[in-house]
Amino acid sequence: MVQRYEEMLQQLIDHALAEDLGDGDHSTLSCIPTDAKGIAVLKIKDSGVLAGMHVAEAVFKTIQPHIVFKSFKSDGDLVSPGEHAFEVEADVHTILKCERVVLNCMQRMSGIATLTKQYSDQIKGYSARLLDTRKTTPNFRLLEKEAVRIGGGFNHRFALYDMIMLKDNHIDYCGGIEKALDLAWNYVQTVKPGIKIEVETRTLQDVQRVLSSGKADRIMLDNFTPDQLKQAIQLIDGKIETEASGGIQMSNIEAFAATGVDFISVGALIHQAQSLDLSLKAKIV
Repeated sequence: MVQRYEEMLQQLIDHALAEDLGDGDHSTLSCIPTDAKGIAVLKIKDSGVLAGMHVAEAVFKTIQPHIVFKSFKSDGDLVSPGEHAFEVEADVHTILKCERVVLNCMQRMSGIATLTKQYSDQIKGYSARLLDTRKTTPNFRLLEKEAVRIGGGFNHRFALYDMIMLKDNHIDYCGGIEKALDLAWNYVQTVKPGIKIEVETRTLQDVQRVLSSGKADRIMLDNFTPDQLKQAIQLIDGKIETEASGGIQMSNIEAFAATGVDFISVGALIHQAQSLDLSLKAKIV
């Protein structure tokens, strides 16, 4: 798993650098000698949760493997304006080539980690686990989901390939919950053994249909109010995993957690996060 993450991370970095560099960093090429050495410091300008330290080091080392990278903070640390996260010593050309990719990744990741911690702090003391969703930025999902984990949340399925999730459109196109579950369960037995099945429900009647089938691993309770959710949890009675989704905000997430639901998925962790303000500045010695 770690090896797969590192492979995907390197691919993301390669694409990000290629997008930014094109046929060359002509600003730097035009005025900085190629043999110039330098030091730069990552300065924190907002309060929040830091994320992306490993990513930053990997970006620099993609251009210049033998840099000196000194960490003053770690992923998951609470940070405040005026603090320094790291110092990098490398060729000036390397620093300037990598600057924007490093900042874009770390600012976005730190914003997500900060918002995730704010949500997770609301449900401390409850058994419910906070999940992200697939509402991510194309080609940046790897780091957005990593930022959720750093902020204290948990990752739902990464993509379409690692879980069967029968949502409203699947059910409607297929012709009903029972039919969709029957076909999905048969698919697992014959094509993809071991993959989990989750099914979205919109009413207590839907919940009963799923329970009667015995073919789901988790029920998503979509857009249920906390009171409706509590009724559903009592009906399910621990037979399968439960997940609350839809209409969940910072102001009401505790009410959902108090129902005893196993998971709470919140797309806002990623798509509503505001980037932290960070800057990479030359250190003149």
